[in-house]
Amino acid sequence: MIAFLRGKLLEKHPNQVIVETGGVGYDVQIPISTFSALPDSGREVALRIYTHVREDVLALFGFFTGEEKSIFEKLISVSGIGPSLAIKVLSGMATADLIAAIRGGLVEQLVRIPGVGKKTAERIVLELKDKLEGIGVAAAPGVPVKAEPALGAIEQDVLSALLNLGCNRAAAEAAVRKAKAAEPEASFEPLFRKALELVR
Repeated sequence: MIAFLRGKLLEKHPNQVIVETGGVGYDVQIPISTFSALPDSGREVALRIYTHVREDVLALFGFFTGEEKSIFEKLISVSGIGPSLAIKVLSGMATADLIAAIRGGLVEQLVRIPGVGKKTAERIVLELKDKLEGIGVAAAPGVPVKAEPALGAIEQDVLSALLNLGCNRAAAEAAVRKAKAAEPEASFEPLFRKALELVR
């Protein structure tokens, strides 16, 4: 099983990267938090990998931090949650906020994530509330960090990320425009979080 991957970042998208190592390009699915931490294409990147194997599929899921991977593995242990939905959950909230919501039993926050219904959110809380020892801190909601001026490419990445989460294109485009107007200097992740709030 592949557990770690280091190589040249050939392509990066909000939900996927291609990493070349030893002449082979690996297609790796990633959450938004990992995407926002990646270097520019062409640079070296190191990812922690979860290898998902089924009869007809071998899929790689990559994470920038061990904490993200740990939460992902906890999520897929919940009945009814597969790797793709777990990535959506990790993408739908900042890691610290997700941990706080699960620990605090805040089902109403979890159901705001596209693809997560009330029953799924309740299962996540029920099954994971007491299993997050050693993951994260007693988390406070994350504060969006303002960074360099956003580029048109960032807005396209935010739109792509929203569509990958299952949002309607027209609503997602409107949310990205509103988020950009509200936070014109925001980097990818704060802009994505703002747009995700507005698209609901």
